[in-house]
Amino acid sequence: MSTTAVAEETNQLEQLKQFTKVVADTGDFQTIREFEPQDATTNPSLIFAAAQKEEYGHLLEEVVKDRKGSALTGTAQVEDIIDHLLISYGTQILQIVPGRVSTEVDARLSFDVEATLRKARQLIELYEKQGIGRERVLIKIASTWEGILAAEELQRDGIKCNMTLLFSLVQAVRCAEAKVQLISPFVGRIYDWFKAAKGRDYTGAEDPGVQSVQEIYTYYKKFGHPTEVMGASFRNVSQIVELAGCDLLTISPELMGQLAESHEPMERKLSPEKAKSAELERITPDEKTFRWLLNEDAMATEKTAEGIRKFAADIVKLEKLVAGKI
Repeated sequence: MSTTAVAEETNQLEQLKQFTKVVADTGDFQTIREFEPQDATTNPSLIFAAAQKEEYGHLLEEVVKDRKGSALTGTAQVEDIIDHLLISYGTQILQIVPGRVSTEVDARLSFDVEATLRKARQLIELYEKQGIGRERVLIKIASTWEGILAAEELQRDGIKCNMTLLFSLVQAVRCAEAKVQLISPFVGRIYDWFKAAKGRDYTGAEDPGVQSVQEIYTYYKKFGHPTEVMGASFRNVSQIVELAGCDLLTISPELMGQLAESHEPMERKLSPEKAKSAELERITPDEKTFRWLLNEDAMATEKTAEGIRKFAADIVKLEKLVAGKI
């Protein structure tokens, strides 16, 4: 059947699902049910927003009630409640999606290997106590040098990782060498930076965020890296259309809705076959090279740091919300 013929019958979201795994970028259960994604991913910002909604407030209330008897006090008690809240959301999501859920490690641990390892193992242990196998969970960790070192060890232990806050090829290559399960390059935030820096808008294939993911995807397929590429942080449908064929794309409810309403034809833009013929040089970043190349990329340096600060700020907001419930 031709692409056009498919488009006449099928909306863009369904067309996209034919060659890309669609992931829901939300903590809203109803939205996940509506669009039927393969996986779902959360972050502190999404959980904080969801926890304040009337329809999800009971989850926080239930966790607070359940954990009051933990004998913990102060910050330890708040941390314990948040961990259990993350697992509560993740467990609920896994009752809806057939695949995996991503749960994020506290962004304030982004430069601490040992603390990241402890938190990741703790989250997996809490999932396993709920009867959720580790194969259905991705632990989200920022793509710092330390974060990738932690992920490398976790992967050896059978704990799959989703490397987030990723803005450059050198971060992606180091993640692939660490044999992480999946990376989440942030299309929209790259677009935001270039739009502000250059004072102009970008559309379609000229979008720097799109080009970054295309470069990473091509590199992985060219050199046979099995790490999955999941484009994230989209600002518009055009960015999604240009990355059709990427392993996975995590998409907000608003943009999934726009895709579901459109019947325009969607062409596969990325494929392993095209990538194999690309002219690329392999890079092998040690720590000095990684830090230098990241430092040389102003956008990646600024956006990684900014992203860590923003996720950390939302964790603090969530802590205050939880403390007010105790």
